[in-house]
Amino acid sequence: MIYPITAYGDPILRSKTKELTDNYPDLKKLVTDMYDTMYHAHGVGLAAPQISKGLRLFVIDSAPFEEDEEKKKLAVKQAFINPQILEENGDEWAFEEGCLSIPGIREDVIRPANVIIRYFDEDWNQHEKTFDGMVARIIQHEYDHIEGVLFTDHLSGFRKRLLKSKLTKISKGDVDADYVMRFYNSKKL
Repeated sequence: MIYPITAYGDPILRSKTKELTDNYPDLKKLVTDMYDTMYHAHGVGLAAPQISKGLRLFVIDSAPFEEDEEKKKLAVKQAFINPQILEENGDEWAFEEGCLSIPGIREDVIRPANVIIRYFDEDWNQHEKTFDGMVARIIQHEYDHIEGVLFTDHLSGFRKRLLKSKLTKISKGDVDADYVMRFYNSKKL
């Protein structure tokens, strides 16, 4: 099932999410649906709030950032359930980020190069791993979503003011995306 992507302006994108339990119904189907939704929208990560679910869950697939076929084999495709970032470290670096919930806007965001994260996979196996580079960035971006933080929150006040009218348009459904979106207080899907 492909879900509509929740657009900027919906309060669920600003809400902290709830932990899942190991008996959450149809968890594997939800994870599969999230991957399908993410791929349909040409994303590399998708958090549950972006499909209007207030759950501590996100999926990533870093393969689109790998140009070399050998490196694509090393890409990280993973579901993160009830994740907890334990540490962010390393040199900070800027990269132009975008978001499926905020189509048409891309801005440089500065993040640390490494992340140590504890999480469960969809089989409820617990992991504690270190990721770096682009994979760490994708994880940090999606983790922000489950904390009610958007990439635009990392921008300077000046940049936020410059984007205000574009963000307002998105929240009102005045946006061009090649995937179905859900807008808060709107019947437009």
